[in-house]
Amino acid sequence: MKIFCSRANPTTGSVEWLEEDEHYDYHQEIARSSYADMLHDKDRNVKYYQGIRAAVSRVKDRGQKALVLDIGTGTGLLSMMAVTAGADFCYAIEVFKPMADAAVKIVEKNGFSDKIKVINKHSTEVTVGPEGDMPCRANILVTELFDTELIGEGALPSYEHAHRHLVEENCEAVPHRATVYAQLVESGRMWSWNKLFPIHVQTSLGEQVIVPPVDVESCPGAPSVCDIQLNQVSPADFTVLSDVLPMFSIDFSKQVSSSAACHSRRFEPLTSGRAQVVLSWWDIEMDPEGKIKCTMAPFWAHSDPEEMQWRDHWMQCVYFLPQEEPVVQGSALYLVAHHDDYCVWYSLQRTSPEKNERVRQMRPVCDCQAHLLWNRPRFGEINDQDRTDRYVQALRTVSLLLGEPFFTTSLLPWHNLYFWYVRTAVDQHLGPGAMVMPQAASLHAVVVEFRVGHPGDVGEKSRGGGWGTLFSCRNLGCL
Repeated sequence: MKIFCSRANPTTGSVEWLEEDEHYDYHQEIARSSYADMLHDKDRNVKYYQGIRAAVSRVKDRGQKALVLDIGTGTGLLSMMAVTAGADFCYAIEVFKPMADAAVKIVEKNGFSDKIKVINKHSTEVTVGPEGDMPCRANILVTELFDTELIGEGALPSYEHAHRHLVEENCEAVPHRATVYAQLVESGRMWSWNKLFPIHVQTSLGEQVIVPPVDVESCPGAPSVCDIQLNQVSPADFTVLSDVLPMFSIDFSKQVSSSAACHSRRFEPLTSGRAQVVLSWWDIEMDPEGKIKCTMAPFWAHSDPEEMQWRDHWMQCVYFLPQEEPVVQGSALYLVAHHDDYCVWYSLQRTSPEKNERVRQMRPVCDCQAHLLWNRPRFGEINDQDRTDRYVQALRTVSLLLGEPFFTTSLLPWHNLYFWYVRTAVDQHLGPGAMVMPQAASLHAVVVEFRVGHPGDVGEKSRGGGWGTLFSCRNLGCL
């Protein structure tokens, strides 16, 4: 089995995907992943166990056997929780073979092999029946298929298939429900991660402004979510324009759809400003009553900020509107959350979505190429005016110009003398007595007379003179 593995390119700094074969040591991928952070997330583990125990109890109270389906079992932790809570049997599905092999060993070591069956398949390939992977449908569905965006790991298609083929109708589900929240803000700092601003440079001729190309300015930006620790963002870096809005909920105990959809919320801006960014997070309720809740809310929206769990495997989302829009305090607007089977994005509407045909818009994608080339921190660097000012100041006092005279465009030896022209171009920035390396260059040539005739002729010989110096420049001064 071949699998795509992510790699950080040390030259470009971007994450690239490489195909690895069956001989690759996938254990190092597990070691570098978020498994450890996830398994040590006490709040997550406690809430899952409480939810599983409650679900098993409800099934037992109805006089039924508790048959659990655990999709994406990983280490088998949630399956072992289910058996510990009294489940009669658990089918633990894991598509990643190295992880499935580890789950088998962990389950066996903990003495649960008689009640947990690890199935090394994708959940959509699992069969039910006398000759299938499961003899009958399960009545408890346990999953942890969530990422920071909630649906980015394919939770919706997996739930949709499971309800149609693997679990009973109206089964118990842990988690039972998920709710996505959003808050509209104005933030120059976060907006600088998505758009190029004009760059102001102070020169001897006065202030010069470098304006980004029009296609970059109008580009909606990268389609992927920006996941960060919002708790580490200073409140001074953004202005809240709306209350926290519950955008949509998903009931995992019923049939789930992976079809594209949109959900809108009417709100009145708390203050006037520029709508630029949507901050978003979610919570999951482990029981139907919503008493057992695990939330990703940042500190200002958390019910108990002092007891917040630090976690890196789930964070918060930053979504950028396609273009910033002015909003007026008290003037009603509609925030719309769109999603397909894997992604979420937002738009701001001034009229009711039912009356606006534009509301079902396609997911925005980069059409300027810049967002495909640079990551968001790079946009932030380029837009950092203080950084630009420091570079300009440093360039005014250059005392050393250093360069290797090699250029990828060079086809002939003397093409590398392009360094001479480059050195001349920056001469105005060099301080008195600045050192230039290399300091000198010589171009050598030899005169050769080639014999005339067919390549097979041997009668004629080539004649040539000795090597000579075509010219020599002992000081690479201005050209």
